[in-house]
Amino acid sequence: MSGRSTHRVATVGVVAGAVVLLALLAIPVGALVMRGGVDGLRQLASDPELKRALTLTALTATAATLVTVVLGTPLAYLLARDRMPAGSLVSALVELPLLIPHPVAGIALLLAFGRASPAGAALARVGLGIVGSPLGISLAMLFVAAPLYVSAARESIARVDRHYEDVARTLGDSPWRAVRRVTLPLAGRGLFAAAIVMWARAISEFGAIVILTYNPKVASVLSYDRFTAFGLDAAIPVAAVLVLLAIVPLLVLRSLRVNISSIERVT
Repeated sequence: MSGRSTHRVATVGVVAGAVVLLALLAIPVGALVMRGGVDGLRQLASDPELKRALTLTALTATAATLVTVVLGTPLAYLLARDRMPAGSLVSALVELPLLIPHPVAGIALLLAFGRASPAGAALARVGLGIVGSPLGISLAMLFVAAPLYVSAARESIARVDRHYEDVARTLGDSPWRAVRRVTLPLAGRGLFAAAIVMWARAISEFGAIVILTYNPKVASVLSYDRFTAFGLDAAIPVAAVLVLLAIVPLLVLRSLRVNISSIERVT
């Protein structure tokens, strides 16, 4: 077989493989949206339980994301600039929740913050119950999704040249003031994109939440609850709404990437 024929066969094979993978990813999502998308949107206007579940999902995911941005951005900076003692170990610990099965993550959270644990008992005494509360939902979302934010934020900060911080310090800024005034704004788009990715991941969480807080129900738990109680047809509209909701952060991310590419071309 000639070199050109070999290249043609290889190209066909690569394209065929890509098409098969794309079909495996797109067909289930398309089938769900086509089957239940219209009913799901209709139920948004007539189903109070679905409204409450979606509102609770959005609020708890937003709370988890905001807390992670506040606490995780300094950690991401220290990791990006190699200023964290035992940085490799810390990075591994941060990323570990990504590798833990989500029901196992829920069990770990239950052991750490359940009513029988010292931390859970202390929080309960001040009115901050974890199990069966929106706070518990946010905690579960944070545990499984915060590693995505920290990892992406670290990469965004690492792409900012340290020289800019050095120049700011020569002009009189303290080290942390230089970070706030120079590094974080320059990494701002990447940090915002990282927060969107975390929020989208938090919205989709099920396994850890269902262990820690079955009620009140977020949208993913509501979909599972209706599937087990009433069957597939009852679960489809809720599941389809979740898929449609996931499209929103994807569109925002695509828009950010387009804007970043435009800026890079201009500069």
